[in-house]
Amino acid sequence: MAIAAAAASTAAVAALLTTAPGATAAATKSTPAALAADPVLVGAGDIATSGSGDTATANLLDGISGTVFTTGDNAYPDGTASNFTSYYEPTWGRHKARTRPSPGNHDYHTSGASGYFNYFGANAGPSGRGYYSYDLGNWHVVSLDSEVGMSVGSAQEQWLRSDLAASTKPCTLAYWHKPRFTSGANHAPDTSTGPLVQALYDNNAEVIATGHNHQYERFAPMNPSGQLDNARGIRHFVAGMGGAGHYSFGTILPNSQARNSDTNGVLKFTLHANSYDWQFVPEAGKTYTDSGTTTCH
Repeated sequence: MAIAAAAASTAAVAALLTTAPGATAAATKSTPAALAADPVLVGAGDIATSGSGDTATANLLDGISGTVFTTGDNAYPDGTASNFTSYYEPTWGRHKARTRPSPGNHDYHTSGASGYFNYFGANAGPSGRGYYSYDLGNWHVVSLDSEVGMSVGSAQEQWLRSDLAASTKPCTLAYWHKPRFTSGANHAPDTSTGPLVQALYDNNAEVIATGHNHQYERFAPMNPSGQLDNARGIRHFVAGMGGAGHYSFGTILPNSQARNSDTNGVLKFTLHANSYDWQFVPEAGKTYTDSGTTTCH
């Protein structure tokens, strides 16, 4: 947002350490290095199956401290309690205490996404609702639900606008499952998410991360219509490379700046006082990477 932010205060750091679930022992030690560290948000979507891709990405998380996010489709094929126990728990499940997830359409193959909500509990926000927010340092972070109403005037859209209006943080990042913008061949851009994008744009958000297409894609900052907007635009990421089988790309959308469809990995955000760094971290044995930095509005 258009506010110059000073370095994170001791109170802000204290808030981070209580807000980020399951902070590691190293992150919670009251050492000067720990207090000086900017918060990290790291994750992906389309994660846990009977294959080995989620094992590779969970191994990456083992070496990255901070809060873990998911962009939906956490446990395949149907988000059942058994799917979470058999597939998610042995891999990404070891980071469950520090994970703030979002649900996807496969999680909703089980009625009401009950497997998802029962597995993540309070870390998935208010019981059964599917959307919530939290703060990390100078950042306001919002987890949304693209499987429930998103239209203008819907409960989620109204909640989002109120939540953003109440935030005092200078920078905002949001994530959910179905992407408003994607060049993936399997799933087209989801225009029904438009009201959420508009609300975030109206409140000067910086970043949206989604999944659904099993690949990685980064866009330039755009307005809600998908036009380049370097002044107020939101940078969109598709981060569906959490472990499920890869999807291919179709027609490449305008403002798509980076793409990969053959490497599992995680997307790491380092959240500075008034800017952020992004980094695609590839699974072991792969070389694709993507990184950069952007100042908050």
